[in-house]
Amino acid sequence: MKLLYAEDEQAMSEAVTDILRYHKYSVDPVYDGADALAYARAEQYDGIILDVMMPKLSGFAVLRQLRQEGCRTPVLLLTAKAEVEDRIEGLDLGADDYLPKPFAMGELLARVRAMLRRREAFTPNLLRCGDLTLNQQNAELCCGEKTAVLPKLEYKLMELLMLNRGICLSTEDMLTKVWGYDTDADIGVVWVYISYLRKRLTVLGSTVEIKARRGVGYTLTAPEGQA
Repeated sequence: MKLLYAEDEQAMSEAVTDILRYHKYSVDPVYDGADALAYARAEQYDGIILDVMMPKLSGFAVLRQLRQEGCRTPVLLLTAKAEVEDRIEGLDLGADDYLPKPFAMGELLARVRAMLRRREAFTPNLLRCGDLTLNQQNAELCCGEKTAVLPKLEYKLMELLMLNRGICLSTEDMLTKVWGYDTDADIGVVWVYISYLRKRLTVLGSTVEIKARRGVGYTLTAPEGQA
């Protein structure tokens, strides 16, 4: 399981990161709200742990922006602010849980496990668009009786499109989310992999299309009447 952990207190960050890694979680630690937002946009995480009081952007601001952009990754808020109003604000913004500081490491681990269980309960293994299904466990793309197992980058791009079906995604956004925030890849690589996926759809005989809007981006669409 891959976690993003945003905490500006260096000693606290190191201690919590060590504990999480000891318990077999993969952790990306960041130290301010701006980096938390950038990493959350660029990578696919199973869960996000956000301190509320951070430089540049607060945990509330990061959470608000992610939910507005459609991010459904579960979020656990950590804060020294224990007032009921603050807890209500965080939950209303879309947090899945709220843990006041100071906290016991055992309770943090239990909250993380509960958060990830909820994600598993609500995240389907199969993504669907029209006559296509994408199996998130084995990267298999299916249309009727025909199937194809997608290589890593093709899979990540198709998953992104299917999670945002009907929504026009910019080329820059696709590059960041699939290739990573710090990628050296040229933006033209997105067009190359879009062409790979279009060929896959043709071979599978799917009626689903990846439509381009010149100067804007790409949208995954199914014929009218299909989901």
